[in-house]
Amino acid sequence: MKFNLFSKILFLSSLIICSFEANSKNPNSVVAHRGAWKAKNLPENSIASLKYAIQLKCIGSEFDVHMTADDVLVVNHDPTYNGLNIEKVTYKQLLDFKLSNGEKIPTLKDYLNSGKNSYTRLVCEIKPASSVERGRIVAQKVLELVRSMKMDKYVDYISFDYEMLLKIRSLDSKAHLQYLNGTKSPTELKADKINGADYHFSVFKRNPDWITESKKLGLSLNAWTVNEAKDLDWLIANDFDFITTNEPELAFERIKNAPIQKDWKLVWSDEFNYKGLPDDKKWGYDVGGSGWGNNELQFYTEKDSTTAFVNNGFLTISANKITKENRQYTSARMVTKTKGDWLNGKIEVRAKLPKGKGAWPAIWMLPTDWEYGGWPESGEIDIMEHVGYQPDTVYGTVHTKAFNHSIGTHKTGSFFIPTPYTEFHDYGIEWDQEKIDFFYDGKKYFSFKNTKKNFQEWPYDKRFHLIMNIAVGGNWGGKYGVAPDIFPSKMEVDYVRVFQK
Repeated sequence: MKFNLFSKILFLSSLIICSFEANSKNPNSVVAHRGAWKAKNLPENSIASLKYAIQLKCIGSEFDVHMTADDVLVVNHDPTYNGLNIEKVTYKQLLDFKLSNGEKIPTLKDYLNSGKNSYTRLVCEIKPASSVERGRIVAQKVLELVRSMKMDKYVDYISFDYEMLLKIRSLDSKAHLQYLNGTKSPTELKADKINGADYHFSVFKRNPDWITESKKLGLSLNAWTVNEAKDLDWLIANDFDFITTNEPELAFERIKNAPIQKDWKLVWSDEFNYKGLPDDKKWGYDVGGSGWGNNELQFYTEKDSTTAFVNNGFLTISANKITKENRQYTSARMVTKTKGDWLNGKIEVRAKLPKGKGAWPAIWMLPTDWEYGGWPESGEIDIMEHVGYQPDTVYGTVHTKAFNHSIGTHKTGSFFIPTPYTEFHDYGIEWDQEKIDFFYDGKKYFSFKNTKKNFQEWPYDKRFHLIMNIAVGGNWGGKYGVAPDIFPSKMEVDYVRVFQK
């Protein structure tokens, strides 16, 4: 998002005063995990990694705190340091060893002094201690030190130890607290005056309703430790307030290029983070073996695990050599009709395509209400079509009454794709009332513009829904026959996301 100077000043002021409050307009959600250490090969939890996180302008730098036997608070992730149990040795004993860059193990006081700045907050994880009572003592001593240094407006607290967070809340009603363990619902966090859910990203994928619930309750959303582009993209698309990562540079890059930067808001998605048949709240089926106007050879089935199944984070659509009624092949044609219908938007589908002559996978859209009449009057948008006899080419096409393949006037674009069968690629469109742009891995390769003449050329002012299927054979897909060895022919889908402004 773009901010004018006054807005930036207000934002930074509210950040300092109000801590990590949930903010969907936050332009910088990156929290460096144990500092920004990886790119420069710095020690984790070192002052050098903290300073680099500040240099990068991360919104926060996370660090871990333990207490020695002589009650010195030190910054280190593990309960041991060079084989020494931190709880059982003095700080002086820890000084016998240096970090890889020559630093001594930082005390919390030194760390806080080094972290004083006007932007990057200090995200303090108080590590669980050997006993509940000791953990409470550590928490109290951390708060006392932070207060004595007048740093309480710059420090936030996170922990896997829920009792420790409750202790901090009893000592400081204004401290910003986030729970790490992922075992509490947003409603439970709100009831206990915990300000945010800071869970491993897999917890949110298993419990997507917690994202919506947290936003409704005004809780901040953070996820750790997120180092892969696909996971970063998912969190950014879902408008998380903060993302904790070992790869802050990558996170900044993904944020910079994310749809949210162009004011796109996620309105519908399926990430396929479940197991079984596709979610019937999001997907229906077109069923039958009529040839579908293209002399296709398959019978489309409904709620059939042999043709559409979700597992390990992916949807698999399968075309099989199985006889069904009047057809020798089965497949699935999944539709969002009445469950996801949109006028304008950005549609993204990440998929790996089936290989082989005779396979005809498609990701496309048809009108929901057919207000201008039957095909092609009401239009068709083919986001991605591929025919197996052309293994290196993918097409994007529109069909209208004036422009359609039956009269040879359809408008289409294509691109070379070297790895459609071995790698996942992003296929998508951006559709408004001026044009429909077609994209492959984020690069535009074709645009269809609104001539503003009549519906015969532009019927795209009505609702459309999404379709995903594999046809077998047909006028185009079966132009050179169907190879007998391609079955089962599978299209794998990583996610489907729909954005609107």
